[in-house]
Amino acid sequence: MDPRTLTPALRVLRVCLHLLVAGLLVLAALRDGTAAAVAAAAVTGAVYAVGSALRAVRESRSAAALWLGALSAAWLVLLAVTPDGLWLAFPLYFLHLHLLPARWSLPAVAGTAGAAIMSYVRHGAPLNPGAVIGPLLGAAVAVATVLGYQALYRESERHRRLVEELTSTRAELAAAERHAGTLAERERLAREIHDTLAQGLSSIQLLLRAAERALPDGSPEAAGHIERARRTAQDNLAEARRFVRALTPADLARGSLAAALERLCDPAGEGPRVRFSLSGTPVALPTPYEVALLRIAQSALANTVRHAGAGRAEITLTFMDASVTLDVVDDGEGFDPRSCTASPGGGFGLPAMRSRAESLGGTFTVESSPGQGTAVAVSLPLPAEGAA
Repeated sequence: MDPRTLTPALRVLRVCLHLLVAGLLVLAALRDGTAAAVAAAAVTGAVYAVGSALRAVRESRSAAALWLGALSAAWLVLLAVTPDGLWLAFPLYFLHLHLLPARWSLPAVAGTAGAAIMSYVRHGAPLNPGAVIGPLLGAAVAVATVLGYQALYRESERHRRLVEELTSTRAELAAAERHAGTLAERERLAREIHDTLAQGLSSIQLLLRAAERALPDGSPEAAGHIERARRTAQDNLAEARRFVRALTPADLARGSLAAALERLCDPAGEGPRVRFSLSGTPVALPTPYEVALLRIAQSALANTVRHAGAGRAEITLTFMDASVTLDVVDDGEGFDPRSCTASPGGGFGLPAMRSRAESLGGTFTVESSPGQGTAVAVSLPLPAEGAA
């Protein structure tokens, strides 16, 4: 493992492993005291030190396997010289488990434990349960420790990825909320301009026309002033209507409400298959009506994609004599409408859709139950004939 990627705790463990190997080699050499034991311990220590310093061993599995083979060979020589070399089996377990893949590391650990047991017997010590259980128990502890660490590391990585995803999602939600707030403000301004400035300028035009007709003959100067005032009001009314069009959602700017709703059924999009149908004879609707119906349809479809798990959905726009109705129906999981509450962030959920409909004097209903799909219906009264 590259030391630059180690956490402080892992650096401490790495140093402890080095110290453990060095201490066990010194112990084996001093306890035996022979020149052969000292030489074998020195060779084993040199092989260990060289491999620990090589970058290739840390970065390549094949290089690590070659180094472990050389280290194991040097250790086997040490075992042949002195039985005290078997204590080195314990750090070797960790090296095998850390540097080799599982299909090689576990057999290597078993072979190391077997070599330690055979060395104990080969040097004339009587075979007893402790001679067998000791190396095997050490191997089991090493395997459990390494596997437990790996499981904790994977869990830590999973949590780290989740935190990154949540952070990214939070940023996306914040951006979406800002965008939604911008659109809502644009729509509010469009309604305000339409309902105040545009209507006021239209009324001024009508009043000036009436004043122009009521002027007595022989008042050319007053008639000129009235004509200029009427034209100014007309120009400003056209400008106000351009502002309203500019603030209208892009989907509506590209065509009618029916066309905008049909574009929501794009088959290339994700989620359920959506079909649009139009019933009745379409009539021109005020911009606030079209905006409200489009936004409600978008919100209802968004809920279908995020929560319903539906395979099919249908949008129906119906024009009747005195009202226009929008229905969005899906075959998803459904829910209990009574348990629906406003989201803390004030998102475009069912309460927001209801508020849109009721602000225009309409009604909003939701029919759903668990496992039975969902039907959202909004009905808006058609404006009086001639209303702008």
